[in-house]
Amino acid sequence: MDKNTQQLIDKGEMLPLMEEFYTIQGEGFHSGKAAYFIRIGGCDVGCHWCDVKESWDANLHPPTKTNLIINNATSQANTVVVTGGEPLMWNLDYLTDTLKNNNIKTHIETSGSYKLSGTWDWICLSPKKMKLPLNEIYKITDELKIIIVNKQDFKFAEEQASKVSKNCKLFLQPEWSKRALMTPQIVDYVMKNPKWKISLQIHKYLNIP
Repeated sequence: MDKNTQQLIDKGEMLPLMEEFYTIQGEGFHSGKAAYFIRIGGCDVGCHWCDVKESWDANLHPPTKTNLIINNATSQANTVVVTGGEPLMWNLDYLTDTLKNNNIKTHIETSGSYKLSGTWDWICLSPKKMKLPLNEIYKITDELKIIIVNKQDFKFAEEQASKVSKNCKLFLQPEWSKRALMTPQIVDYVMKNPKWKISLQIHKYLNIP
């Protein structure tokens, strides 16, 4: 990578874009809403059940000018969801500042394992045991989404919920390949612990991106 490209990446004026698309938000609090998704490459968290492992290696996703990404987004949507990979591996200040100057709402989905950059209307924190969030993100998180793979994840969910603000929305989501096994357990858990809500990946049921 040449020096100029690296400088642009450092400033957030280029990002390793994996994919971008306009679709329906399929998970969590904003399920069912239209949004433009920006998926940025690069992740070192390493969830074994990740359904976008091709996002992990940022080198597979050539740096793209952020202004081009912004132009694509603003021409189609009024809400942008930045996801990954782990998007906070990159400087997102330029991206969100420019989006907000265009009256676009900015949402992020993150493990919280890197320092927060960018200005956000909605922060969805999805902590992972392999690389826990930094403490700074818990109190400003709008939505806590815990992926449930096995029974032990309910304990992890409560540990994480104890760190967020009282206004944070709490969601339990079955890992897709374990949904038949874990969804009934999540239903039972939420009925006994109604501070939680169920998140389902409705985009997969609808067969859309």
